[in-house]
Amino acid sequence: MTIIKAVPDQYEDVRSFYHSLIDAMEGSVVYVGWQKDIYPAPEFLEGSISRGELYIVLEADQIVGAMVCNHDSNESYPGSVWQIEAKGDEVLLIHALGVHPDHARKGYAKAMVRKAIELARETGMKAIRLDVLENNYPAENLYIGFGFQYRDTLKMYYEDTGWTNFKLFEYVI
Repeated sequence: MTIIKAVPDQYEDVRSFYHSLIDAMEGSVVYVGWQKDIYPAPEFLEGSISRGELYIVLEADQIVGAMVCNHDSNESYPGSVWQIEAKGDEVLLIHALGVHPDHARKGYAKAMVRKAIELARETGMKAIRLDVLENNYPAENLYIGFGFQYRDTLKMYYEDTGWTNFKLFEYVI
């Protein structure tokens, strides 16, 4: 397993990975709310790749997982109850972390969270924050297993879900 930053030439492969993931999750017990070309949107993927924020997990040259790590938060984040006070550029956020179900339970998601923690430490971040669609228990359990603390449940707006409850989590570095 290798975790690397995606490069612009890999955009179509990354987009195809997310489309395949969305197809595989359809009808699943776990609803993530993602929709093809809405979330993650092509502009989001292209921008994340060009800024060096999108990481992919490769196994035998195949993308089996991906995530974005940056400082962009939902507009509801600043009013939330966080463990520590930190400016936006002092916090790393994890977005669109996904592992294709065909490769589930092989440690890929855990490896990506470890990578995010490593990135946060290397860049002097104070915390890692993220939101999880309410009732996405596998994601909640993944983050809690790493020591992320549940902070709040907020109704937030995203293009793919509309106004929906999300649980906020924080990991203090």
